[in-house]
Amino acid sequence: MRALTVTLNAALDVTYRVGALRPGATHRVTDAAVRAGGKGVNVARVLHALGVPVLATGLAGGGAGIALRDDLVLSGVPQAMFPIEGETRRTVTVVAESGQATLFAEPGPEVTSGEWAEFLGHYRELAAVADVVVLSGSLPRGLPVDAYATLVRTTSAPVVLDADGSALAAGASAGPAVITPNRGELTAASEMDDPLALGAAAALVSDGARGMTAYTSEGVWTAAPPEVITGNPTGAGDAAVAALVAAWHLPWPKRLAEAVALSAAAVRAPLAGDFDRAFYDQHRADITPREVHED
Repeated sequence: MRALTVTLNAALDVTYRVGALRPGATHRVTDAAVRAGGKGVNVARVLHALGVPVLATGLAGGGAGIALRDDLVLSGVPQAMFPIEGETRRTVTVVAESGQATLFAEPGPEVTSGEWAEFLGHYRELAAVADVVVLSGSLPRGLPVDAYATLVRTTSAPVVLDADGSALAAGASAGPAVITPNRGELTAASEMDDPLALGAAAALVSDGARGMTAYTSEGVWTAAPPEVITGNPTGAGDAAVAALVAAWHLPWPKRLAEAVALSAAAVRAPLAGDFDRAFYDQHRADITPREVHED
């Protein structure tokens, strides 16, 4: 299994930990971390930690882009980020002791049509030798709304799409293997009750603390974490995507259980892209998906 993750709007992630977040107040940061981020980068980190061969690609530019690539190299995560002129964005996540996380995300660089055309060639070469491709996150300025649809249509391997809004709707119409929205993102992308009506072969929909539901041609299953999880939920969805890829050969109920377990383990980790391995190993067998029968 060889995975390729694509992060078109990669980021240099800054995480601050504070006692409590109070608007208008001065905060003393108890811990700070800076690392390569963006949804696809987080997926690659988790896959690498699971021992799944993975390559992270996407767009990176400026000083923040250099720092992003250097951090991936230091982390041991294989990368082939494509250089652009614009400055890679930064995100700031403030995590309170209660576990509540507040995210500030810059919009990202302006990508030129020439850079996009060159990246497509770069992408096709990498995707040609991948067994599964993951397309994750928002689109930077300058890219067409159907950018993900273009990537899906030019990929022979199964594609997992994790996007929202118009990028999700357009990308899903190209027929990826799986889409992974949360319930709010799904509602924003479509007024239809059936997630598969968007065009994907399957959908893994997150309901936050209530767990996840897998909609497939084989049936619908739902599953929840074994206990109430507190911590930093920022990378939970990315961990769920990584679990899907790592368990690609398994039947859907087992893939769903793995996604729920790894997502919960990610909430317990301090930084997006990490997970609590002991929690994951202890509880992954405790999650039993329940089949949902339509009336």
